[in-house]
Amino acid sequence: MTTRLHPYIAIEGVIGVGKTTLARMLAPEFGATPVLEVFQENPFLSDFYADRARYAFQTQIFFLLSRYRQQYQSIPEALARGSVLSDYTFAKDSLFAHLNLTGDELGVYEKLHGALAEKIPTPDLVVYLRADLDVLMARIAARDRPYERSMDRDYIESLRLAYEGFFAAYSQSPVLAIDTNNLNFVQDPVALASIRERVRTTLGEGTYQQALPHFAPTLDEAERAALAEGSRRLGDLQRWQHASDTAHGKSGDLLRDFLELTQSVGALSGALAASGASRGDLHHVLAACLGRLMQLANAAGVDLEEAYIAQELKR
Repeated sequence: MTTRLHPYIAIEGVIGVGKTTLARMLAPEFGATPVLEVFQENPFLSDFYADRARYAFQTQIFFLLSRYRQQYQSIPEALARGSVLSDYTFAKDSLFAHLNLTGDELGVYEKLHGALAEKIPTPDLVVYLRADLDVLMARIAARDRPYERSMDRDYIESLRLAYEGFFAAYSQSPVLAIDTNNLNFVQDPVALASIRERVRTTLGEGTYQQALPHFAPTLDEAERAALAEGSRRLGDLQRWQHASDTAHGKSGDLLRDFLELTQSVGALSGALAASGASRGDLHHVLAACLGRLMQLANAAGVDLEEAYIAQELKR
């Protein structure tokens, strides 16, 4: 990571989790310039929520170019003057694309994203806000944006799981994950102060002593690369699931099973890194990994025992 005079902090999370609100509230605390995503300018957004399959490509390309223009111009200029606090990362654009695009459209997107991403500054810290599905749906309903009133619950859950998988494999910046299910930082000054001190501590500026719920960089390079590759192949997994469902006349959960497995692997890496992790803790996360692996194998029609035996016979 490039050494900077002033920190660049990005806040991430699913739609409705509170990214923009927190960015606005923390920016004065850090003397930072807020860089907020201008998503309202996307002319395809309301059509996309009404018919995702039809408007996904137009929506995604507009977002990609808009986010690139803002991050390429605004963030370096703001960092030259002081700290920056953004309510999104450029990297998350790819996450949405792999959920919404397939085939040639995804191929075109990946080439364009790859060329643009090389020119975008990487955050010094990503604050990842987490929340359960019911909490997210309640917050989306409470802010009552017209184009979000018919928001598909299954889409938000797929997005939530995609975020979990994405940040389990993310290694470009340190990640501070914060559970916001019972954290009302808008109305509770103590909750806001707690988040502020966690961020300062993670940046090496504060003295907050409570254990932080973050993803520790404990995987070796091969494991990290494998997880990153898994995240990049979400689009392939979607196409595989669609073809399988069409052939068998059913709606499977292959994508969700994969994302849940990725989330469990991330939890396992955290448990292995924790110096105080007990045998019971490891048993719990290993059991979760095994259960989700078996669930994925069943959804894909793969016999794990048969596959293992075949692999052993090759040795």
